[in-house]
Amino acid sequence: MGTLYLTATHVIFVENVSETRKETWILHSQISSIEKQATTATGCPLLIRCKNFQIIQLIIPQERDCHDVYISLIRLTRPVKYEELYCFSFNPKLDKEERAQGWKLVDLNEEYNRMGIPNNYWQISDVNREYGVCDSYPTEVYVPRSATAHIIVGSSKFRSRRRFPALSYYCKDNHASICRSSQPLSGFSARCLEDEQMLQAIRKANPGSDFIYVVDTRPKLNAMANRAAGKGYENEDNYSNIKFQFIGIENIHVMRNSLQKMLEVCELRSPTMSDFLWGLENSGWLKHIKAIMDAGIFIAKAVAEEGVSVLVHCSDGWDRTAQVCSVASLLLDPYYRTLKGFMVLIEKDWVSFGHKFNHRYGNLDGDPKEISPVIDQFIECVWQLMEQFPCAFEFNERFLIHIQHHIYSCQFGNFLCNSQKERRELKIQERTYSLWAHLWKNRVDYMNPLYRADHSQTQGTLHPQTAPCNFLYKFWSGMYNRFEKGMHPRQSVTDYLMAVKEETQQLEEELEVLEERLSNLKKVQGNNNKVKNMQQDRNKALRLSASNNSIANTPQEYSNNLKSFPSRSPSQGDEEDSALILTQDNLKSSDPDLSATSDQESGVEDLNCRSPSGGCLPSEDSGKDPDSDEAVFLTA
Repeated sequence: MGTLYLTATHVIFVENVSETRKETWILHSQISSIEKQATTATGCPLLIRCKNFQIIQLIIPQERDCHDVYISLIRLTRPVKYEELYCFSFNPKLDKEERAQGWKLVDLNEEYNRMGIPNNYWQISDVNREYGVCDSYPTEVYVPRSATAHIIVGSSKFRSRRRFPALSYYCKDNHASICRSSQPLSGFSARCLEDEQMLQAIRKANPGSDFIYVVDTRPKLNAMANRAAGKGYENEDNYSNIKFQFIGIENIHVMRNSLQKMLEVCELRSPTMSDFLWGLENSGWLKHIKAIMDAGIFIAKAVAEEGVSVLVHCSDGWDRTAQVCSVASLLLDPYYRTLKGFMVLIEKDWVSFGHKFNHRYGNLDGDPKEISPVIDQFIECVWQLMEQFPCAFEFNERFLIHIQHHIYSCQFGNFLCNSQKERRELKIQERTYSLWAHLWKNRVDYMNPLYRADHSQTQGTLHPQTAPCNFLYKFWSGMYNRFEKGMHPRQSVTDYLMAVKEETQQLEEELEVLEERLSNLKKVQGNNNKVKNMQQDRNKALRLSASNNSIANTPQEYSNNLKSFPSRSPSQGDEEDSALILTQDNLKSSDPDLSATSDQESGVEDLNCRSPSGGCLPSEDSGKDPDSDEAVFLTA
């Protein structure tokens, strides 16, 4: 029982239980479908499915109220213009300078410089200045140095959506590269001299190899169907020194249907093991994940082991091409397996190269057939790699889940629109905030406790296993069932390790404090022993003098006995007494860690005062310690 609130941006349900009053907040942009079900005796059910795989069922007592909520949500979850999205009203209370700094966290020019670009083989080109050649490409692209503007423009006219071959990743160790483009408009016999020269320029940019791979990520049957429509793929007879390779990743419509089937399996009520496994296999979801992984592995091996450059494309070069290029880069370069590097990878291969975020993830009301979980599949590929290489990634599972959540949330501006051009026209960076800055600020929550920069898994190229047995039981319940109550009664392994790591760090800090206190106490003890020895020597001298002299019978004899005592001036005695007093004062005030109040303030319990041998370290409250300053002072 509770109260339902509809705001301009959220659905909020507040439970009526006075002790907790738990609140559930759902962004309108996260809602994928709303289903009004048949009225029952208890009320009218409303089923809400979310893009982050959360499912909410509300039972509203009055059918009329349920209908009003349904109609309102239909409108609120289908905005018709970008300004209606949450990111344009979201305000984390940062000034303009902080907002600008957040957007500068990821700099792609710095990334290409890290790769060693520009150099003798590659250069930055401004041929797409003002998006004059390709409106879905960034204004600055990296191309072979031998590729002139004439060659680039001619190649773009021969490619679908004018998406000509451009650099995605460069391996400076052997000069091999990964380039990306869209399919050529070859039909059955068409040729383009400039496009052939463009591929030849890519080959020449790698002096260590005499050919390049051209990887078409589509199934061959699909590519042949496109050829019948005047598009298609490269003919090896026309392009010198290329080796063609089909991969076989299905299109966006197959992927959308596959995800829907898998989610139906997740929603089964108490399924048997056979029903669950059969449903998962029938959905084909893991088969598609494996196909993307296989493509990335093929390209990574070509670059790292053969030293051969690769050109990757699908139909338009913004879905399967982005998946495959980013998986291959992740396998090749340890930098992309860090927190900052993974942000750079998504910005480079998905955002800047014109992945259609608006169409694929339904930011605005549009054609539902354009929606497809393309980047969700890439994120799951990363998780599958993390399962095989738990020490290779600096980030944890939570990091991936939060990125997936915010791709759909529209809370930040990173994943709006379909291209860099559209984002600049909307002035996204001036009007919204960057997700990368938010994640970086809270990066402690996303650290993998198993990651070590010097670990063997962290260095060099990853070589994952893609045999079916490696995927059979690797169902990502942490993503698709994370809202299921009772699904995960145990604490996740990552959270447990993070807690252990944090507790270990706290104990190490406490150990340092205790060692310092012990060192200080040893110094004080040493000073006390010196003073005690001096006092014992003085007393011994007095006793010896007394035993060597008889009792004085006259004032003159008494005076002579006094003269035989060791000389000691009053000032000397005062200094020694004052030294004893100062030592005691130092014990009480100079080291605040020794006082009970300081222990309470620092959060260190009484158990922390115990020495390694099990005893308790001396303190000012330790009673009649014969070695303490107080005992020595009283003796004096």
